[in-house]
Amino acid sequence: MQKKKPIVKILRIIFIPIGIITFLIFPPWNGIWAWIKPLPDMVQEQVNDSIEHGLDGIIVYVDEAGQAPAFYTAGWKDRDNKIPTDPQSLFKIASISKLYVAAAVAKLVNDNSLSLDDTLADLLPEFVGRIENAEAITLRLMLQHRSGIPNFTDHSDFQWDKPSKNKDKLLKLFMDLPADFEPDAQYSYSNTNFFLIAEILDKTLGYDHQQYIKEEILMPLGLNNTFSSLQEVDIDDVMSGYYVGIEQDFRSIDFGMLATAQDVGIFLRALNDGSLFDENEQAIYSSIYVYEHKGWVLGYQSIARYHTDIDAVVIQFVNTVSDETELTALVVYNRIVRILRKKISTDD
Repeated sequence: MQKKKPIVKILRIIFIPIGIITFLIFPPWNGIWAWIKPLPDMVQEQVNDSIEHGLDGIIVYVDEAGQAPAFYTAGWKDRDNKIPTDPQSLFKIASISKLYVAAAVAKLVNDNSLSLDDTLADLLPEFVGRIENAEAITLRLMLQHRSGIPNFTDHSDFQWDKPSKNKDKLLKLFMDLPADFEPDAQYSYSNTNFFLIAEILDKTLGYDHQQYIKEEILMPLGLNNTFSSLQEVDIDDVMSGYYVGIEQDFRSIDFGMLATAQDVGIFLRALNDGSLFDENEQAIYSSIYVYEHKGWVLGYQSIARYHTDIDAVVIQFVNTVSDETELTALVVYNRIVRILRKKISTDD
């Protein structure tokens, strides 16, 4: 591992200036214009404006304490068929699903089905010798993205537009590779961690962990519009997904959990206010994972956050992706939160 450091430094010397120059020559104008425009008074105005900055469709759900949830939409649910955005559309929530998985782990640790100190070697011994440091990587480190296991979605053979359902093919994307770093030496986000955690949950439970999530998390919260797979839903209920410059609609690619913005908002409120857990479960969860998340999968990007200062959950779904639209979506989200803060300040 030490031999790689000079190479990394050289690459940084070469590519960081290139990145700066590229940004200056080809700046993300949509995001910049969205940022510098005067802040509107109403959330719906901001949502409408976002379509002018390269987004095909957007759904925003706002749950402010003491008020009925509000929905804001603009653009297209289905661009080709000119179907307007529907606030009840199902959306691929991508890595937001990690919140649900971490919540399931907290519950299973609380009932002693799992221990955060169990190692990968203890839990999945078949990976000893195939994943570096398996004997030292604990469940806690995987949850906290401190395992050092390479991220399989960064592998050159991984295809976002054709994600393999063959487990053996996915394993080849991270097995028998050198670790990115020693366990607990640093933080590095890796989807492989949660791929392995899902395997651990399935093995521990003796059945699909998504069924456990449904029974222990979704059903108690009344979340009837959250699903583990595209196979469980009517595809016409799913929002289309696009990549800038490509005509293809990526809706038909099955890639993890789907939910409405309202279902995600209800879950996030429960996660943050303690109503999802008992006291011990809450303490366990707080020690292992975050309380908000962003999501990205081909055609879909999302943000799910609870804002303590205004006691508000804000969920944003955007069905357009590219390097530039990620900045635009983040700018739009932050401006929506500013509008909410300004409104509360004015009301006071």
